[in-house]
Amino acid sequence: MPRLLGALLAAGLAAPSLAIEYRTVDVPTVLYDAPSQRGGKSFVIRRGTPVELVVNLEGWSKVRDADGGLAWIEAKHLVKRRTVIVTTPRAQIRQSPEESAPIAFEAARNVSLNYLEAASGGWVKVRHRDGETGFVRANQVWGL
Repeated sequence: MPRLLGALLAAGLAAPSLAIEYRTVDVPTVLYDAPSQRGGKSFVIRRGTPVELVVNLEGWSKVRDADGGLAWIEAKHLVKRRTVIVTTPRAQIRQSPEESAPIAFEAARNVSLNYLEAASGGWVKVRHRDGETGFVRANQVWGL
C-alpha cells in the first residue's frame, strides 16, 4: 500500500476519491502535448467527443480519449454535457433496454451519442444528433 494512503487510513481519514469524470469537447479544437499553446500540436479533436478528465492546471485540462491517448486541451473547450462514443464496429440502438427489442437505429464506430441516463441490465439511454433515441449496451460505448 502506498505510504500516503496507508498514513491516511491509519489516521482514520478517508481515502482519496478515485471517481472518473468525463467531459465533452464543445468545439473542434487542438490537443497539445503540454499545457500551453506553445506546446506541440498533437491533432484536432472533433466537437462532441467525450474525454476523461485526468487533471486541471491553470485553464488547461489533461484528458484521455477512448483509445487511451493523453493530451492537453484548453479547459474552456470542455462542457459537462455528457456524450459517449461507439467503440464497436456497429452498435445497435434498441427501442427499449432488451436484446429482443426492435432496433431504433444503428451507429458506426466513433459516432458520438448524447448520454441521457443509465438503464438497468447494462444498458444506456442515448440520443443521436439527428434526434433519434434508444438504448445501447454499455459495453459498446466509451465515456461512462
